[in-house]
Amino acid sequence: MTDNSLESADSATVGEVTYRRIRSDIVLGRLTPGRRLPLERMKEAYGTSVSTLRELFSRLATEGLLVAEGARGFQVTAVSSANLREVASMRLLLEGHGLKESFQRGDLEWEGRVVAAYHKLATMEKRMAADDHAPAEIWRQYDWAFHVALISACGSDLLLQTYASICDKYLRYQMIAAIFRGKEAADEHHVLLECALAKDWQRAQQTLVTHVEDCVTQMTSVLDAA
Repeated sequence: MTDNSLESADSATVGEVTYRRIRSDIVLGRLTPGRRLPLERMKEAYGTSVSTLRELFSRLATEGLLVAEGARGFQVTAVSSANLREVASMRLLLEGHGLKESFQRGDLEWEGRVVAAYHKLATMEKRMAADDHAPAEIWRQYDWAFHVALISACGSDLLLQTYASICDKYLRYQMIAAIFRGKEAADEHHVLLECALAKDWQRAQQTLVTHVEDCVTQMTSVLDAA
C-alpha cells in the first residue's frame, strides 16, 4: 500500500467518525431543529476542514437530517407533527412486516437475543419509573435494541437497514419531545416479549400499533404546544 493510499484511508476513517458524531448530535437533539450550521463555525466544533464538513453535511442532507441552504450552508431539518406521523407510519409498516417474518423464522439464538435485549430495557424502565435519573440516551438505546432484536430474524438486510434509518428519525422526535410513557409502555414491551416467545405475530402487530400510536399522540401534543 502506498503512502497516498494510507493517507486516503486515514482521511476516510476520520471522516466517518466525524459523520457519526454529527449524525448522533442531530438524532439525539443536541443540534436542535432549525439550527443553522455555518461551515466556518462548525469546522471548529468538529475539528475538521470546511471541505470535509461540506461533504458530510451533504451526505446528511440526502438522509433528510439536514437541509442545504446554498451559499449560506446547512440547517438542521425542522420537525412537525405531520412529518412525525409520516415517520411513524413508515416505522409501523416496516416493523409490522418484520415481526411476522422474524417470528416465523426465529430460532433459539433469536429468542436469546430478544430476552437479553428485553432484560436491559425492562431494568432501565424500572429505573426511569423510580425517577432514578437514568440517562434518556441509554434508555432509548435499549428501547431501540429490543425492537431491533424482535425483527432481527426477518431475513432481509434491506428491511433492517431501512428500518434503522427510519427509527433514527423517530428517535429524534422522541428525544426532542422527551416523552416517557412509563408503566403503559413497559407493559407493552412485556407483551411483545410474550408474543415473541409464543411466535404470536398477529398479537404483536396489534400491540405495536398501540405502542407507537399512543407515543405519537403524546409527542404531537408536545410539538403542537411548542
